[in-house]
Amino acid sequence: MTDPQVALLMLGIFICLVFLGFPIAFTLMALGIAFGYFAYYDPSRMWRGYERLDETASWWDSTSLWVEGFFNSRIFDLFVNQSYTVMANEVLTAVPLFLFMGYIVERANIVDRLFTTLNIASKNVPGSMGVAALITCTLFATATGIVGAVVTLMGLLALPAMLKARYDPSFASGIICAGGTLGILIPPSIMLIVYAAASGVSIVRLYAGALFPGLVLVGLYLVYVVGRSILQPRVAPRPTSEEVPDVPFLRLVWMLGTSFLPLALLIMAVLGSILFGLATPTEAAAIGALGGMVLAVAYRAMTYQRLRESVYLTVRTTAMVCWLFIGSYTFSSVFSYLGGEELISHFVSGLDLTPLQFLLLAQLIIFLLGWPLEWSEIIIIFVPIFLPLLPMFGVDPLFFGILVALNLQTSFLTPPMAMSAYYLKGIAPPEVRLTQIFSGVMPFLVMVFMAMALVYIFPNLVFGLPQMIYGR
Repeated sequence: MTDPQVALLMLGIFICLVFLGFPIAFTLMALGIAFGYFAYYDPSRMWRGYERLDETASWWDSTSLWVEGFFNSRIFDLFVNQSYTVMANEVLTAVPLFLFMGYIVERANIVDRLFTTLNIASKNVPGSMGVAALITCTLFATATGIVGAVVTLMGLLALPAMLKARYDPSFASGIICAGGTLGILIPPSIMLIVYAAASGVSIVRLYAGALFPGLVLVGLYLVYVVGRSILQPRVAPRPTSEEVPDVPFLRLVWMLGTSFLPLALLIMAVLGSILFGLATPTEAAAIGALGGMVLAVAYRAMTYQRLRESVYLTVRTTAMVCWLFIGSYTFSSVFSYLGGEELISHFVSGLDLTPLQFLLLAQLIIFLLGWPLEWSEIIIIFVPIFLPLLPMFGVDPLFFGILVALNLQTSFLTPPMAMSAYYLKGIAPPEVRLTQIFSGVMPFLVMVFMAMALVYIFPNLVFGLPQMIYGR
């Protein structure tokens, strides 16, 4: 077999092992080291020293030299260097701080107050409870960026209230599942930080570029919720006074000031300090983490147990991301050294695709990968395969990253591996069937594809704000 064929074999084995359920990070490392041993095999480097042996050499001397030679492969040097590179990456330093901010906010008892207040404030809007749930999901998802946490908490809080208000179970489930995924798109997003680390694109430009597309997607969701509530009132009946009480205007303002305003100010402070160059993403994340702790204390929700849980979950998730990067860097380095990247580049260039056709093909592949894989694995492992092809088709990596971020909304919503649906089903009342949840998310998938089309037709949705703030 030629080296490029070995590289394709390496990729094929990885895909098979992923579908068999092996841990992805450690599978990447194992395959990278195993195939790297073959790729970097150098007898003169690995077995030197045996000339010092003679017939009287002891078993211990022979074994010691064999072990020394075995571990003298350059793949182990590469693995150590890649591990250090990941740990020293300043962009990734923001990940644990943003995660800690999210886990603290999740435990600060803000969301239940926020949903209740928004539900009262939007009482006269068609589909008011759905609108309140979607806005709450958006703010909470933006503050945490943790899809499972948002969907689970909103499922416990909003879904029973919506079902009690006679909402169609499918409609209510779709709102919560779609709203819960917005945190991986709207800044400050963990996914965009990971893409920045993988692609080398400036994280501040990514944040600026993702802001308008994220708001467009939220707007499409809201239009769908309100529009369907008008056209089919039975799916979202207007609430009665017993279900949503009337509140005097001044009291409503006070309620918004104690629930909506603190979280909104925290998000704007973090995002604004990044966009306007007042702080690096890491510094802004530290501000967010501190702000989250202040909110938790202010709401009397800070306990040692909750702090301990937040730290543990932060460390666990950060370790997962870092190990994925180490495995991916090792795997991709060996794959490229064997000629796999060049082979893919020649194959794609031989297809004679237009830029639009290339974007459609790439997004289709990412869409399909979203069925068995999570966004972190797609961004860290597979997106780097497309990045070297972007100059060939004149595609800006910033624009490509935003399209990917939009596309990855579908990875949580598309059966059979729609993780948002499974998160919700795990805490939903027994009468809510999984098929109803799947049915509810389908219209929101259409909204995602519409947002992607709008971004392609109007690229200034991505480039406008970064160019206005930072120039070309």
